Amino acid sequence: MAGVTRAAVTQATVTQATWLPRLAWGVLRLSPIVLLGVVWELVASSGLVTPFQLPRLSVVFVRIFEDAETGELFLNIGLTLYRALVGFAISAVAGILLGTAMARSVPVRWFFDPIVSVGFPMPKIAFLPIMVLWLGFFDVSKIAMVVLDAIFPVVTATVAGLNSVERELIWSARNMGAGDRELMWQVLLPAALPQILTGLQVALPLSLIVAVVAEMAMGGYGLGGAMMTAYGFADSRGVFAGIVEIAAVGYCMIKLMSILRRRLLLWHQEALDPTTA
Repeated sequence: MAGVTRAAVTQATVTQATWLPRLAWGVLRLSPIVLLGVVWELVASSGLVTPFQLPRLSVVFVRIFEDAETGELFLNIGLTLYRALVGFAISAVAGILLGTAMARSVPVRWFFDPIVSVGFPMPKIAFLPIMVLWLGFFDVSKIAMVVLDAIFPVVTATVAGLNSVERELIWSARNMGAGDRELMWQVLLPAALPQILTGLQVALPLSLIVAVVAEMAMGGYGLGGAMMTAYGFADSRGVFAGIVEIAAVGYCMIKLMSILRRRLLLWHQEALDPTTA
C-alpha cells in the first residue's frame, strides 16, 4: 500500500511539474494582450480622445456583459460561427479533394491550375453583389462567400504537400505492392498532412473574416451585422464591443486549430519542437 501511495504521489508531482510550466508559458503569451488592454484603458481615460472615438475598455466589457445578459451576444456569435464553420468545412473537403485531383491528374491540373492562379490573389469580395443577385440576402450567400475565399489556400496547400512527398517513399510503397488506394491513404496523405493542415490553419481565420465582412455588407444578425447596426445608431460602445468579440472568437478558433494540429501530428518531427507547444 505504501508503495502504491508513493507511486501516486510521484506521478502527481511529475504531472504538476509538467503542468505548471505550461500554465506559466500560457500566461506569459497572453501578457501582450493584457498590456494592450491596459494601454487602451489608459489612453481612453487620458482625455486625449473623446469617449465616442475610443470608449474605455471597461465600458466596452460592460456592454458585452449587457449583450450576454439579453442573449443577443450568444445569438450573434452562434450565427457567425455557423456561417464561418460550415463554409470552412465545405472548403476543407472540396479543397482537399480538388487539390488531390490536381496533384494526381495532369488533365485536372491543366484545367484548374490557371483558375486557382488567377482566383487566389483576387479579392473575392468583388463577387458579393453577384452572390446577392443569385442567392439573395440569406445564409447560403454568406456561406458561399466563405467557401469562395477559404477554398484556395486549402487547394494550394494540398497540391504543394502531395507534390513534395519524397519519391523514395512512393517507390518503396510500390515495391512493397501498394496499389493506388493504399499509396494515397497510407503514404501520400500522411506525408502531405503537415502542409494540408497549414492550409486549413490559413483558411479557418479567413472563414471568420469573410463571414463577418459578408454580415456587415448584407446586414442581419451576426457579429458583423450587430456592428453595422451599432454604427448606424452612432453607438461607439457597440462597435468596439463587436471588435473585441470578433478578436476573442478568432483567437479561440486559432488555438483550437493549433491543438488539433498537434494531436494529428504527434508522429511528426514538429511535435518535438518546443516552440510549437
